[in-house]
Order: sequence, then C-alpha cells, then structure tokens
Amino acid sequence: MIDAVKVSYFVRNTCLVDEVSFSAKPGEFVVIMGPNGAGKSTLLKMLSGSLVPHKGTVTCNGKQVKEYPASSLAKIRAVLSQQYSIGFPIEAREVVMMGRYPHFANYPTREDEAYVTAAMDRMEVGHLAQRDYHSLSGGEAQKIQMCRVLAQLGDSERNAPHFLFLDEPVSHLDIKYQHQLLKEARFLTDQQVIVIAVLHDLNLALQYADRILFLKEGKLVGTVSETSPITTELIKKVFDVDGQILTKPDGKGLLVSF
Repeated sequence: MIDAVKVSYFVRNTCLVDEVSFSAKPGEFVVIMGPNGAGKSTLLKMLSGSLVPHKGTVTCNGKQVKEYPASSLAKIRAVLSQQYSIGFPIEAREVVMMGRYPHFANYPTREDEAYVTAAMDRMEVGHLAQRDYHSLSGGEAQKIQMCRVLAQLGDSERNAPHFLFLDEPVSHLDIKYQHQLLKEARFLTDQQVIVIAVLHDLNLALQYADRILFLKEGKLVGTVSETSPITTELIKKVFDVDGQILTKPDGKGLLVSF
C-alpha cells in the first residue's frame, strides 16, 4: 500500500503541492490529472521517492519512502519519467537491462536476461535490441523505457506490493502504442502492482484508471471512481472548459466530448 498524508512541496515561496492526501492499495491503477502547473509531476516524484515532501509523509508498505535505502527501493518500485538523458553510446537492450541492475551484483543471470527478452517481446520492440538508443525516435525510446520498468518489476512472485510510477508515459506514442503501454500497466495491476500515472488525456484515464485524482494549483480538488463518476461541473472546475459526458456505444463506460 502507498499512503500520502498531507504532503506539500515548495520552491522558494511557491507551493507546488498543497497538503494532498490519498492512499492506493495493491492492484489499483490511479491516474493524476490537472492543468499545466497543477503539481502533478511534483506529487508523483514525492510518491516515488525522487523528492522528499517539505511537509507530510509518504509511506510504502508501512515504511516512509525516505527511509528506504536506494537499492532496496529500486527492488520494489519502478519509475518511467518524461525524459531520460544517457550521455554515452548504448544499445537499446542494455537500456532495458538497466531495469535489472538492482537485482544482480556483477553480471546478469539467465533469469535477468529472460526478463529483458520478455519485456521487449511484450512491447514488440525485439527488433530494436541492437540499435543505438540515441538513434531511436521519441516513441521508440519511450517503448524501450517502458520495457526497462517492466523488466525491473519482474513477475508476480513478490513478498510485498510493488509500485509503478508513470509520468506522461504516452506523450510520444501513436494511438496503438498508447493503448499497448496502458494495457501493460493495467496487466501489472492483475499481479497486485500499484500503478500511479500522470496523464493528460481524460478519455484514456477514464478507460484504464480505477480512480482519477484531479489537482489544481497544487490542491486535490476532486476524485473520480466507479462510485463517483465524472461530471461536467468537475471538468469545468479543473480545466475551465465545457465538456459533454457521453456513454460509450457498448454501454460500458463514459466518454467526454469537448
């Protein structure tokens, strides 16, 4: 379980996240949404341990994130950020293998190699294995990075819940691969992984998330779930635009038209 209690983060005199509280349980897919500058990525970084809250606490599996040694935290949580900078030549497969670094000492085992191969097969990028990572398109690089976090998390044989944090993971992908990546994230929740993602596409969030948290000016201003559906009033409050709520043609779920 992950539990954030009144977390806040400041840059000089500006409050980027203002006393946000929420919990997520194993097997849950939570999406964080809001306008630009709402504090979404800052909140995600506090939840993942990349930033330490100036106020409040974040705990994973009952222990404050800041108390985990980096090596221990890397074995239970993976992070897919918006951008990665690698300053040296490296093949795509080795980037994926980076996800296994916390799990072996000097050299990868056959099991590590198998996790890497399986991750690349799942994202349909096996043909890119020997390519120089820097020669990949933005979308190809994003798929390789998704493979890295899939390899890092391994399989479902875990002693404690694991966590996947995704910061705008589909921003460089075409429609097919947007859904492929989010389906892989959804699949991990079937293995009791907690997935928390920042997304900008409200309809993608409605399709894949169990719960959507809406931030505005650093504050949590609304939550959408199965028991608390999206409303036009909430859309207007968060994004300052008018939306129309539609039922999907198959009757399963909602769509928002702008």
